[in-house]
Amino acid sequence: MTEADYRRITYDLTLAVAQMLVKLNPNLTFIYVSGAGTDSSERGRVMWARVKGQTENALLRMPFKAAYMFRPAVIVPLHGIQSKTKSYRVFYAATKPLLPVLYKLFPRYVTTTEQLGLAMIRVVREGSATPVLESADINSL
Repeated sequence: MTEADYRRITYDLTLAVAQMLVKLNPNLTFIYVSGAGTDSSERGRVMWARVKGQTENALLRMPFKAAYMFRPAVIVPLHGIQSKTKSYRVFYAATKPLLPVLYKLFPRYVTTTEQLGLAMIRVVREGSATPVLESADINSL
């Protein structure tokens, strides 16, 4: 995907929705699922990480009650959840026997769909000391 196309989907669309929501209810808590490796400096060489960083920074400047950027790395799907992205489905099917081992070896980088959802609910209810949450932060919530 070209940077212009990626920006239109990732930055422009997200900000258009966020601007509408903050106008309707500035007392809202906004959660954006970004990804591990996102570049908050906005100057990195990796296009997707730079655009995600620009998106996060723009959202954090908006006058929401609170905004949180979730940056999971590997998300293990539980309870029958499947990714809509074919390459992810193939990856999970091929690595399914290894996922428990990966979780034990790299707990800072692996989370589950359940942990992610519960962490989102918790930050909406209780807040978080930091607005940017990596996989380890997500798991600790």
